[in-house]
Amino acid sequence: MKIVFAAGEAAPYIKTGGLGDVAQALPLALSKEPNVEVMLFLPYYGQIKRNPGVEVEKIAEFDTPLSWRRQYTGLYRVKTKRRKLRVYLIDNEYYFDRGTIYGCEDDGERFAFFSKAILESLLKLGATPDIIHCNDWQTALLPILLHAFYQNELGAAKTVFTIHNIEYQGWTHPYFLGEILGLPNEYDNVLHFRDGLNFMKGAILSCDALTTVSRTYAGELCDPYFAKGMSGIIREHSFKLSGIVNGIDTESNDPKTDPNLPENYDVKTYKAGKAKCKAALQTELGLPLRPDVPLIGTVSRLVSHKGMDIMCDVIEELMRWDVQVAILGTGDQYYENRLMQTASSHPDKFSLNLNFNSGLSSRIYAGSDLYLMPSKSEPCGLSQLLAMHYGTVPVVHEIGGLKDTVIPFNPDTGEGVGFTFKTFWREDLLYALRRALEIYGGSPQNWEKAVKNGMTADVSWGKPAQEYLALYNSLL
Repeated sequence: MKIVFAAGEAAPYIKTGGLGDVAQALPLALSKEPNVEVMLFLPYYGQIKRNPGVEVEKIAEFDTPLSWRRQYTGLYRVKTKRRKLRVYLIDNEYYFDRGTIYGCEDDGERFAFFSKAILESLLKLGATPDIIHCNDWQTALLPILLHAFYQNELGAAKTVFTIHNIEYQGWTHPYFLGEILGLPNEYDNVLHFRDGLNFMKGAILSCDALTTVSRTYAGELCDPYFAKGMSGIIREHSFKLSGIVNGIDTESNDPKTDPNLPENYDVKTYKAGKAKCKAALQTELGLPLRPDVPLIGTVSRLVSHKGMDIMCDVIEELMRWDVQVAILGTGDQYYENRLMQTASSHPDKFSLNLNFNSGLSSRIYAGSDLYLMPSKSEPCGLSQLLAMHYGTVPVVHEIGGLKDTVIPFNPDTGEGVGFTFKTFWREDLLYALRRALEIYGGSPQNWEKAVKNGMTADVSWGKPAQEYLALYNSLL
């Protein structure tokens, strides 16, 4: 099976969020399966081009048509020893050598070019993929462009479109249909939504299979509360919708080998290992060295849908408890200011780190006892999986992928991996934390069981890759 995987970002080349992790790990997991070859396409951003650690070779140079204009396209391939996973970079410095990878006024045109250039590249390579897997709004035009312009050459390929986050849909003006895409008017009904064109709507209507990143989120997307205006369209096409939970890269995120940790450990040695990681983290963050106090960690963007409203509502209450809190992340100025006020008032209990530091994030996952993730919406979430893998017990809002992955701990049966709250309300969150702290301080055997359940849970990409392969095969 030949699979094309198209995304606007992928680690380790460039990453802004969870999509970058998925676009790195899923193609790699798929390529390890027998009789599967994967081609990953990314924009050749200036940030990648200037990275001396990325070696490339030029494959071709050609023009990509966008309506009446023709745009230079360079096709590069990353030099690697992998033969079943090849990474291709689409070059055009006008579109992709910017100070940022998203957020430009012409993002619609930039990623329309990217989608069209991928299809042109497949022609230049003589590739005939079985599956073209598109991800989020940046590649949502691919199924439409395939149907409109490439049926003769690539029409046998089936398209899969994955919604990683419904909040970002790809909006443009109505003139975009003819002026940029060069599509006939019959495609206006496919893309037109409200007062503009919507990339995601076009992909939902045009793809052969629609997926999202957890089973619960797939159901939530049919609910107007979660779907950001798209619930009716998604319900109409729910016959081709499925939810497949993400995994994490358990090789690069492994407490037994993670070079960012002061002490490595596994499920057999976690008590001593986490104790040393906790002491080192307290020292690093300027918190008192107290092995007995529960340390609550959070690594997150400080924005509304990550639950920062409720986090700010409970943080002063937490400061009255015998706990320590460590938060790492950046986001909206409003939430940063509110948390900064608490941090300045309680420097011995609350460490706020307004930056992103991958090494520190690993140390928070390893050194914390509890991991708080109160997201208002969460398509899948990776942080709770990382926390579990590092032996830190998650406390989460029972929503989206958090509901699918964090099974509530039952002290009577010893089953479950964490603690959850159903209602997005401060008292429910505080009650979940109290339940967790009661077991942490009063039932060491149960706490050990919860930790070990999380550390031994299969959070790798092995099972999700098999589910995607089954989906691809059903299309073929």
